[in-house]
Amino acid sequence: MRKSLIAGLAVAASLAFATTASAEPTWAPASSATVHPGVMTFTEGAQCTSNFVFYDASNNVYIGQAAHCSGTGGSTETDGCLAASHPNGTAVEVTGASQPGTMVYNSWNAMQAAGESDADTCAYNDFALIRLNATDIGKVNPSIPHWGGPTALASATQAGDQVYSYGNSSLRQGITTLSPKTGVTLGTDSGGWNDTVYTLTPGIPGDSGSAFLDAQGRALGVLSTLAIAPLALSNNVSDLNKGLEYMRAHTALDAIELVPGDLAFDGDQLPLGL
Repeated sequence: MRKSLIAGLAVAASLAFATTASAEPTWAPASSATVHPGVMTFTEGAQCTSNFVFYDASNNVYIGQAAHCSGTGGSTETDGCLAASHPNGTAVEVTGASQPGTMVYNSWNAMQAAGESDADTCAYNDFALIRLNATDIGKVNPSIPHWGGPTALASATQAGDQVYSYGNSSLRQGITTLSPKTGVTLGTDSGGWNDTVYTLTPGIPGDSGSAFLDAQGRALGVLSTLAIAPLALSNNVSDLNKGLEYMRAHTALDAIELVPGDLAFDGDQLPLGL
């Protein structure tokens, strides 16, 4: 009798899990997907570049951008614990999508709500998530254009490590041959929140939010700011791993996962532009 009861409970539990668990969505082929890392986003008219694709157990699909892409202040207002942003719930146009997405997370808003005071976190936690309209999920592919990947989440880098990125500033006026970039990092700094990187040409306005991969094709971070001093023409890259940890610790969005690309990472090919 006891064995039958235990077996019955086990079957019931497995059935309950089967009805609540969710498989990863089926992605559009990379060759035909219209929504993917690197497409442009527009938040109240401000143009940025998307980074990585994410999903959760409720079959919601998200694409990332930088938190400062929804900032309402000047371009020099980069302290996320002080700078104002449009609120969560703001509509965001995503190139290639038929409907606007919705900004459901912004690290600047989260840090201000939490009363964050750590200087490194305030300076470099620069990540936001846009939930795509359900009608557009079938148009999404998670692979980074040109390079492929991401293969997983990255950890800290060392000075001299190779990095890869894909920008999409409207200032390039559709010249996609200037989008792939490769370069080197000076290593992880600022309590693990930042990587200072040099690419063949630095990221320009509109490239903000671009995905950065490490030498193994792992998701390193999000293009945040262009440095003027002391390392002129370098870019600061906000660490994605720490950004996700902060989001999970301070919101109910704790089940969102990075989607690996279904195109193999190939860092040996040359970038198309200089």
